Amino acid sequence: MNAPQAADRTLALARRVLEVEAEAVRSLTARLDERFLAAVSLILACRGRVIVSGIGKSGHVARKIASTMASTGTPAHFVHPAEASHGDLGMIVRDDVFLAISHSGESDELLAIVPLVKRQGAKLIAMTGAGASALARAADVHLDSAVAQEACPLNLAPTASTTAALALGDALAVALLDARGFSADDFARSHPGGRLGRRLLTHVADVMRTGAAVPAVPQDATLADAILEISRKGMGMTAVIDAGGRVVGIFTDGDLRRSLEHKADPQMTPIGEVMTRGPRTIRPEALAVEAVETMERCKSTQLPVVDAAGRLVGALNIHDLFRAKVL
Repeated sequence: MNAPQAADRTLALARRVLEVEAEAVRSLTARLDERFLAAVSLILACRGRVIVSGIGKSGHVARKIASTMASTGTPAHFVHPAEASHGDLGMIVRDDVFLAISHSGESDELLAIVPLVKRQGAKLIAMTGAGASALARAADVHLDSAVAQEACPLNLAPTASTTAALALGDALAVALLDARGFSADDFARSHPGGRLGRRLLTHVADVMRTGAAVPAVPQDATLADAILEISRKGMGMTAVIDAGGRVVGIFTDGDLRRSLEHKADPQMTPIGEVMTRGPRTIRPEALAVEAVETMERCKSTQLPVVDAAGRLVGALNIHDLFRAKVL
């Protein structure tokens, strides 16, 4: 087989894998019925935790589902079924819900602990591709994750089946998230590290410039005064404030260029004649991501920060957001 033929074959096979897996997920939608609702109700009523378990590839899926649930308001953790037989079964109590994942529904390691789980009094949800399997029959609720075929050309390697199970687990986690009224603030509290935490937890007050670092000139200043203030503070702008400290305008590098194009005399031109009135501002308690959205919408790279009375309390530049890793 020559190189072009090999490349065509590779791409055709890859496309078929994606099509088979996409169809496996799509087919699940018709099977979401009262059993899915029963599983959601069972978990919502749970006073303990959701214990998710599976072996092999299903074990990897189970770990991910447990992690997704835990980060979206449903306390959950993974228990390896083989380890459960050697002491970890003690992690499961009667107030828990046990979610067992097995494509065949006949995994020996799971079936060995199911009677003990049920004896503890924990409820059992089985996610399998075989409704007549031993695991499905033992379950309080069975979720059907069957697929027509695996994406593997040999129809052997778990591919479409693991994708379907993962998607069904995500559907369950998101349905629970919604039922619990889980909010963006709740999500931030469980993701304090990394970019998600920074984007959701960082407020303007955390990153804005304050005190002497804030560029500002009085409204009776001249164009020359504003140019000097911009140079001193290095933000590419200065706020213009009234006697009470309220922001009445902003003067930016762009305003300066336009003023020079019109041959304005820096020493004689009042700043009020060349500033932008009624500028966009933001409050210090706003999320930093809101500042990003405002800047993008207004095509600006800086914002004055004002309090409830409109008084200047800080200034924010796009570079401040980059340094805080909000962007």
